[in-house]
Amino acid sequence: VADWTTPPVTVHVPIQYGCNMSCSYCVIPLRRGKEISRPLAEIVDEVTRIVARGAKEITLLGQIVDSWGHDLPGRPELADLLTAVHAVPGLVRLRFLTSHPAWINERLMQTMASLPKCPREINLPIQHGHDAMLKRMRRGYTVQRYRELAASLRRVMPDIALSTDIIVGHPGESDEEFQATVELVKELHFDKIHIAAFSSRPGTRAATLEEDPVQAVPEGVKAQRRIELERVQEGIATERSARLLNAVVEVLVEAESKGKWRGRSSGNQLVFFASPDEWRGRVARVRVSHTSPWSLSGDVIGEVSPD
Repeated sequence: VADWTTPPVTVHVPIQYGCNMSCSYCVIPLRRGKEISRPLAEIVDEVTRIVARGAKEITLLGQIVDSWGHDLPGRPELADLLTAVHAVPGLVRLRFLTSHPAWINERLMQTMASLPKCPREINLPIQHGHDAMLKRMRRGYTVQRYRELAASLRRVMPDIALSTDIIVGHPGESDEEFQATVELVKELHFDKIHIAAFSSRPGTRAATLEEDPVQAVPEGVKAQRRIELERVQEGIATERSARLLNAVVEVLVEAESKGKWRGRSSGNQLVFFASPDEWRGRVARVRVSHTSPWSLSGDVIGEVSPD
């Protein structure tokens, strides 16, 4: 456990190292090797010590976090780890990053829904909206499979916030394939998207493709595609945030700046409110009075009592 003077409200805890996938653009398997899962008891012990020192939220980290445990005796699953960590006294919230569509299953979804400290949000990278590009990227699933997972998550947790990652300009991406991504974004209505223009990583399959002038996407085209997708997502995010106007959200408060407190809701929305009181590390009930694509603001009306 780090030697903190003031314990942070939220702490990231690695639960596995390395990666067994071979995505065309990713250098992690080359640098960090095969996946190694940390034992459940070791993780729970670390979380217990971190929370005892004042942390309120834990984010479990892994390159493919939902594959945790497959290499351990008895092959435990992420659902088992979530259940164990959830029981740590004093823990307020429990998140995890980053998931892969190949490992999401019904048991994990049902476990998330059953644990009150697990916020209603998940980051599930799609990376692209066209099957041909997903195959080039070596992602191991189809667009239809992703659609089914998104539908299942929303069935089990109707209020879940679904975010994703998308790469534009991967070698070989045609205009038609890019437009398929745009249409998928419009269809699935993500709450948040992390959009990146492809950047070559030495030693990867995509870096070799990038050297082929026929396959390489010009930098200007990458930038245009990123901007177009960002504009589409901004409109969607505006609509989804607007649905929370006048709603009451529970905000785990992280810090104060310029007279306003900030924190995150269960759905991972950034929320601001003004108050003369000390709120760091507490969970405020905030009635939303203003929405924007990327944040909410409102008035504090109470506090969620700790367990």
